[in-house]
Amino acid sequence: MQNSSQENRISGLVAMLGLAALLVGLIIMLLLPEIRLVAWGIILLGIILMAVAFIVDYRRVGRALFSRRGRFGTAATVMVSIFIGIIIIINAISVSNYHRFDATGVSQFTLTSQTKDVLEKLEKPVQATCFFTPLDLFGIDVYLTDLLSEYQLFTDQLSIEFIDPDEHPDQARQYGIGMYSTVVFESENRQRQVTPQEIVLVSTDQQGNQQIVGVEAEYAFTSAILEVTGIVQKKLYFLTGHGESDVTTNYSYAGEGLLDNLYKIGVLDLLLDRGIPEDCAALIIAGPQTSLNEDEVAIIQDYLENGGWVMVLTNPEPPQGIKQLLSYWDIDIEDGTLVDPASYVNPSVDNPSVPRTRNMFGLSTIYFPGATALIPQPGYEPSIMLGEQGISTQIIWTSEDTDIIMYSLVRTSQDSWLEKDINPSDNPEFDEGTDIKGPLTIGFFITTTEAIESLGGPGGESTGPRFMVFGDSDFVANQHYRNVDNGILFLSAIEMLTQGKELISIERKVMPFRRLVIGPTETSFIQISSIGLLPLLVLIAGGIIWWRRR
Repeated sequence: MQNSSQENRISGLVAMLGLAALLVGLIIMLLLPEIRLVAWGIILLGIILMAVAFIVDYRRVGRALFSRRGRFGTAATVMVSIFIGIIIIINAISVSNYHRFDATGVSQFTLTSQTKDVLEKLEKPVQATCFFTPLDLFGIDVYLTDLLSEYQLFTDQLSIEFIDPDEHPDQARQYGIGMYSTVVFESENRQRQVTPQEIVLVSTDQQGNQQIVGVEAEYAFTSAILEVTGIVQKKLYFLTGHGESDVTTNYSYAGEGLLDNLYKIGVLDLLLDRGIPEDCAALIIAGPQTSLNEDEVAIIQDYLENGGWVMVLTNPEPPQGIKQLLSYWDIDIEDGTLVDPASYVNPSVDNPSVPRTRNMFGLSTIYFPGATALIPQPGYEPSIMLGEQGISTQIIWTSEDTDIIMYSLVRTSQDSWLEKDINPSDNPEFDEGTDIKGPLTIGFFITTTEAIESLGGPGGESTGPRFMVFGDSDFVANQHYRNVDNGILFLSAIEMLTQGKELISIERKVMPFRRLVIGPTETSFIQISSIGLLPLLVLIAGGIIWWRRR
């Protein structure tokens, strides 16, 4: 009897240890997912201990299961055990295999793919020091803290430290902090401050009063990480001095899209700078109204011949300097405006629409409000590459006399033509011998065969020239940028021009600032209901149950 009692105590102890091991393994997996292999080992040990306890004391277990009293409790015990076991296993698996859903209206907790890519490739440790105060009246610090926590989900190189500048003014002076809610990013010997002025959007009413309307910090934070880790951002220069579209006014939406895709933006006046900066990833010439002089054209052409990247957005009847630049790359522009009665956007037939089957990016719909045709010079012949279901998804123009290769990016339908004397209100008709019959190309990507042969396509990395031209500059303007896929077309073209890996568009995510204003009546209701509402509901439920059972 003494041996049997001792065996019972030992088996009971082993069973308790096994159950404890299961719970400890689950807790470790939930709290320390980075050592999940250790947690799985502890869970396996618990399973083994439980099995050993069952084997050692199988007689008593059998009597408990199959006795008269045991039979009544066996079913319930088995059901509860199975349920608990399933819950433990599901929780253990879900720790390392889970999916998060962002149900916020502005995707507050979803980072852009560019930011995720930067974080996943981060090789140097980065320290983010947050100078926050407990008196966060507008919730800015909470938003920034949540955003940094989201960053940490995609990298183990980012560490965060919080400092109250009021309690530690010496550290605030050490970093040169002049404002609350400032975040300092550091890596090795580099440092970058992100102040509230960069992330808080403020509007001014007619009386001159300012109020916060939103917060956006992802671009500023990701740019700071790139800067302190020494990763060079691509900088785009917009040519100025000839009446071009301004990236801060009528191209402001496009500028925001470029910033969201982690580009830097600058302006360039060739008459003043007399050259293209070394940090220029690509030069954008957006709808000049007056002609470039010969020196400026020579600078741009020399830049291209030495492996530079240029995008030209022109319009019908462009200045002579643009025609001269395009002629170097065997592109002519005839006077006239494209008309496409079979595919256009209201209200006018001179707004040709291009569906997925006639653009190289596969965008569902894009349109060009007043465009001209880009015509390869004589000697070039098109070759058609067929895609799915025999659709001509790509047209390439080549010539036996040159090494220039042209990829047609967007083109009109067969029913289109280049109207020499446009007057949309008169329902223009095609004039044989005067107008030029379509299909016609609105956008070309131009490079050399030597730069393309080793790449297998225009989207690969290359050190050769890359020249992109569109016969319209208005599709990027604010009035049209966010219509259909026009904005995506522009960003996709920039990605292709600058050798980007993904042709995507990320919308700017501004966290709106919402103010809840309540009066004395609402305040009283909130106070009273928070104190007595729940007990009252419990009392009512208890009364209903008592009444039904009495």
